[in-house]
Amino acid sequence: MRYRRATAGGGTYFFTVNLADRSSRLLIDRVDDLRASVRLVKQRHPFDIVAWVALPDHLHTIWTLPISDNDFSTRWALIKAGFSRCIEHVEDIGPSRRAKGERGIWQRRFWEHQIRDEEDLGRHIDYVHFNPVKHGYTVRASEWLYSSIHRYIRLEDLPVDWAAPPSDSVKDVGERSE
Repeated sequence: MRYRRATAGGGTYFFTVNLADRSSRLLIDRVDDLRASVRLVKQRHPFDIVAWVALPDHLHTIWTLPISDNDFSTRWALIKAGFSRCIEHVEDIGPSRRAKGERGIWQRRFWEHQIRDEEDLGRHIDYVHFNPVKHGYTVRASEWLYSSIHRYIRLEDLPVDWAAPPSDSVKDVGERSE
């Protein structure tokens, strides 16, 4: 079966990539291996990371590809393979995967959405950064270590308390805690 994918060279894309075992914590337990795999692929097949968040069992990212390039599938295959090579062979592998020589770490496919305009991009960046809060891993997006939100805060594109609940906001200097 052939899957329809967006094919615009130089496009900006939102991705969701999942582990096969959705109860796993592998992506944050081995985040350094994930980062190393991404770095290596970026060196050989350049792309810009607009936003990124790694959660225990899945990740979301937004990439912009070079002008004449639309091959994000190869990049994902290389990232997944590079990460998988770092992981001990302890996962269950079904007969179909075994017959194809595949590991059982990642779901085979990923979901992508081609970003249409600045408004669409903004919504997806917010989605990426808010995802740890949505899943209950943290109360404030800035508390999640495995997110590009820290770059946005450092560049002053977002405040440190972005999307924090009102009760979680920092007290004025003049207020005293009881």
